[in-house]
Amino acid sequence: MAPSSRHSSNLGQIIEYIPDRLYLASYSEPPTEHTLFPYPDPEPRSPRKRSQRTIDQVTERKKPYYFTVDDTLLYNAFHHDFGPFHIGHLYRFALQFHEILGAKENKDRPVVFWSRADPRSRANASCLLACYMVLIQSWPPHLALAPVAQVDPPLMPFRDAGYSQADYGITVQDVVYGVWKAKEEGCCVLETFDLDEYEKFERVEHGDFNWITPNFLAFASPQHTPVAPTPEGTEQWSLLPKTLAAVDAHPTLPQPFKNVLRHFSERDIGLVVRLNSQLYNPSYFEALGINHIDMIFEDGTCPTLSTVRKFIRMAHETISRKKGIAVHCKAGLGRTGCLIGAYLIYRHGFTANEVIAYMRFMRPGMVVGPQQHWLHLNQGIFREWWIEERVERRLRKEMAAAAAAAAQANGTAHPSTPVRAVSKTSLGRSSSKNGVSTPSNRGSVRTPLGEIDRESARDNHIGVQEDYLPAPTPGQPRKTQRGAVDRQKGYGRGPIQTTVEEEPVPMTEVTTEVITVHKSSRGPSSEEEWNLRRSRRRQSAAPTSPGQPPERSVTHQTATTKTTVYQVMDNDASNDIENIGTAAARIKAHDHAPRTSSASGVLTKIRGNTSAKRHPPGSVREAGVRKTSGRVGSIGNSTTSPAAVSAMRKISGM
Repeated sequence: MAPSSRHSSNLGQIIEYIPDRLYLASYSEPPTEHTLFPYPDPEPRSPRKRSQRTIDQVTERKKPYYFTVDDTLLYNAFHHDFGPFHIGHLYRFALQFHEILGAKENKDRPVVFWSRADPRSRANASCLLACYMVLIQSWPPHLALAPVAQVDPPLMPFRDAGYSQADYGITVQDVVYGVWKAKEEGCCVLETFDLDEYEKFERVEHGDFNWITPNFLAFASPQHTPVAPTPEGTEQWSLLPKTLAAVDAHPTLPQPFKNVLRHFSERDIGLVVRLNSQLYNPSYFEALGINHIDMIFEDGTCPTLSTVRKFIRMAHETISRKKGIAVHCKAGLGRTGCLIGAYLIYRHGFTANEVIAYMRFMRPGMVVGPQQHWLHLNQGIFREWWIEERVERRLRKEMAAAAAAAAQANGTAHPSTPVRAVSKTSLGRSSSKNGVSTPSNRGSVRTPLGEIDRESARDNHIGVQEDYLPAPTPGQPRKTQRGAVDRQKGYGRGPIQTTVEEEPVPMTEVTTEVITVHKSSRGPSSEEEWNLRRSRRRQSAAPTSPGQPPERSVTHQTATTKTTVYQVMDNDASNDIENIGTAAARIKAHDHAPRTSSASGVLTKIRGNTSAKRHPPGSVREAGVRKTSGRVGSIGNSTTSPAAVSAMRKISGM
């Protein structure tokens, strides 16, 4: 039934987060007081006096409060990327949301957070609200995602900030789980977040840097000439600024570079890692007591595993000294995200999708193009390094305890603990054909945080993925002072010099023979007939005589593997009750299902209870308009989880 003419035709999709309190919606036009809203069904009551029934009938429901951030929180796209919103956006959303919830006039009103009906706005709004529930209301990620899990059409995945065609997507689920994982691991501490500092230093004219975790800072490369390092003890070294006052008074340093030097000195940065070509003099950092190291590799490419291991070892040592690590490439996005993401996977157990999503939540645009695939392919190796380190520490501890016990039994002095006593017996790694890495029984010459020798690594099958690094991306994003990328200017790269040693691989011909056995369950002797036909098929599949020529010849053939695959086909289709019943049920449901539109701008509902209750004339439910509700939004105390009740009390009390 179509809605009444006195109502607006602006329908939408609305999702219930907390019954009667919080809703997520999308509309093709801004909602008004005439916009249909799916109020819950009134609870059944016992008969009362006529006067009381009259009062209940004339009581009007409070109109919902609608608010949106479509025109206030904007994402500065690099190219075709559109999100997710960063942590500064979330903080501003929380401030506005808490103000709305705390207003007296909104105490008993439903609050509807709405967005436009286009796919990008819907994805950003859903992700923003789910991240708010996880970070601020402490909801578990599965409950925060449950209301938006069944929306139709599905939420649009996020893409990278590169100029190439997107071939890797990050979903809203990846962002929410990445943010939740970071919170659980202490990588995202909202209590110490400074909104003014974040919004100031993310701008190019103020330094273009962001804290990813309390230990890692990502920033764009400063630019200043000359770029040659200044040797210590020279006259030029004495002219370098060695205090913050001297940095501020320096006549030639640009202001973004001054902001970087001041912030790094104030926040105890102990190591700066440069991944791009030399665009500044590193002695400015060293004069302030900050170590500087170059680990340069080509723009748009992925680092080798030996580079990653060296970075992890140095980062581990720096963090153990209670110092921070600042990493930068040209823009502080692609190559920087590779190394920081590898460490977060190594140390905290993120998945590749989670760490990419979380880093973009802290600094938009991180990890570009093939670097996403590189993190995905090597995430198991990075986790394995952490496991190996723990195993090595345990073995060293056990060996030290055994040596101490032996010394005590012999009455001798306590021997010193051997250093790297198990370095030659550490667990190695062997890559299986399905991509899963498992420890090998053979010894390895490496330690989890040590260097990799190329020859020994190849002999022990370590880092073989380096021979198959993804191709460089066609373009890398850059920030400008306007907050967007200068799309008219391209950035070229020099040739990549990569030496790949190829080993001869023996050719093997694999012949697969498919024997189709028609199985019929009719008759008492169906199994005997099936076995007889199977034996006959085996006899007919016997190898040909030596005199017969082969069916085909393969050059450079050293081995032939023959595989027989038995394909059992059931001729009695009536016995497939499960499949036929499911298909029939689907066909029947499809024929009798109501025709409801799932396009943007149509109010729909996904709920199992379809009881045929009577509704007042002109209501939303009489018009056939239904709402989408997740597990959190189920009405009734008996079906509401404790986590949802606790979160509802938190929001209601604000």
